[in-house]
Formats: sequence, structure tokens, C-alpha cells
Amino acid sequence: MKVAFLGLGVMGYPMAGHLQQAGFDVCVYNRTGAKAEAWAKQHGGRYAATPAEAAQGAELVMMCVGDDDDVRSVAEQALAGMASGAILVDHTTASAIVARELHQALLARGIGFLDAPVSGGQAGAENGQLTIMVGGDEASYAKAEPVLKTYAKQIKRLGEAGAGQLCKMVNQICIAGVVQGLAEGINFAKQAGLNVADVVEVIAKGAAQSWQMENRALTMDKGQYEFGFAVDWMRKDLAIALDEARRNGSQLPLTALVDQFYAEVQRLGGSRWDTSSLLARLEASKA
Repeated sequence: MKVAFLGLGVMGYPMAGHLQQAGFDVCVYNRTGAKAEAWAKQHGGRYAATPAEAAQGAELVMMCVGDDDDVRSVAEQALAGMASGAILVDHTTASAIVARELHQALLARGIGFLDAPVSGGQAGAENGQLTIMVGGDEASYAKAEPVLKTYAKQIKRLGEAGAGQLCKMVNQICIAGVVQGLAEGINFAKQAGLNVADVVEVIAKGAAQSWQMENRALTMDKGQYEFGFAVDWMRKDLAIALDEARRNGSQLPLTALVDQFYAEVQRLGGSRWDTSSLLARLEASKA
């Protein structure tokens, strides 16, 4: 099967690599062409100068770009190379609005669309262990699922177009609260004179356990914030969730508060720190 992958960031680069390793005929595109060329040299696939060229003849076209505007722009260019019956799969974390827009636009051209944001971070992408949340029609999902399993440990269709993005918003809402709680707990332990590693060893075996605790608590204690998903991107995602909440009447007081805490981290120079850097804000307040 011919597939295309558009966008070779920290997530897209390894995801496309898994497709090539699984035996698909992969053509990639990246805004910075040198990165696409480097990918092709590393993985043995093909690269193209434009999204339309990469998408030419592909049954599935995956993309993982930056935000709603990027999704619209890259999708429009890719469509010039896509034929009726192909499917566009958007792995970008974007709004449900743009997902529904694309679904309607592609439907008129006989092209399927799935909004399929991912969770699992850079490590999940590199290890092929992502969770994929999918919105779209059942027929498109059935065709795409075996391909997406190439880099996923969990994949599920949640409903029609936009449902995948809505699920990803829930994911980010939950992460924001968990990381803030972990940051406060670690800060409290330090202030109380406890050994953070000992505390984590004990409470990680009980009800306080979380992925964030097991994978980030000790690096947070050391002030290490270079583990993938950046504060800038988290703020983008939380803005999408907060905007959707205003439309559907949800109350997200904790999410709104943590979003402002991330804004403080940005002002500390932590725009590219990972999301566990909420602890840095608390420690800076003591200085």
C-alpha cells in the first residue's frame, strides 16, 4: 500500500519510520525539505517537495503538523494529489471545528477523513506505543486502523468527525491537573525535609500512582525538563479545550488555572521545557 506522511516533527518523524519498517511504500513531506531528505536516507523511503506530490497515488495520507491553520493549509495542498477513495488522517492536535470542516470538504470529493490525535509523547512515537483517539466514519476507520496500528498500542474510534479531537481535549485536561498536583506534592515534600525519591517509591504503589509520577517525578526533583512535549504546545492544546468548553458549557476552572501557571513558566524562559516544569514555577516563587 502506498501511504504518505506530512510533517516530520518529533512525533511524525518516528511515526513515518514505523510505516516504512512495516513494509508500506512511504513518501514523506516536511516544510523543511532537508529533514525529509534525511528521513529518506535513514529509513529508505521516498520524499517529496510538496504535500500534493507526496500524496500522489497514496491510499492513506497521514499528517502531523502544528495547529488549525497548518492543518487547513497542508490538507488543501495534499488534496491536489489525492484521488477519490483515499483517506486523509490528521494526527495533529487541533480543534473539533477544523476536523468537521475537513470532513465536509473531503466528503464532497469522495475522500475519507479521520481526526486522529495521539498521546504518548516522543517516546511513544519512537517506540510505536502511541494511543490514538479517532473521529470519523466507520468505513474510513476500518480501512485505516490496520495501518495506524503500526505505531499504536491503543486505537479507538470515539464517534463521528471531531470526536477524536474532543477526546484529546479530555486527555490534556486530565494531564494538566495531574501534573499540577504532582508538582505541588514534590514541592511540599521538599519543604517538609523529606527525600522525594523515598516519598515517590512509597506513594507510587498506592492510590496516588500515575504515569506522570512514575515517569516524571524524579526528573522533576532534579530540575530536568527536557522530555518532549513542550509548554508552548500544551498551552496551545489547553486553549483549544478552554475554547470548546465555552461552546459546550463545560466548567474547567482547574484547567484555566493551570494554563495560567504554564504562562508563568513561559515567562521564566520555559517555553520549550516539558509539561512537568510546573514545579519550576513553585520553586521560583521561593527565590
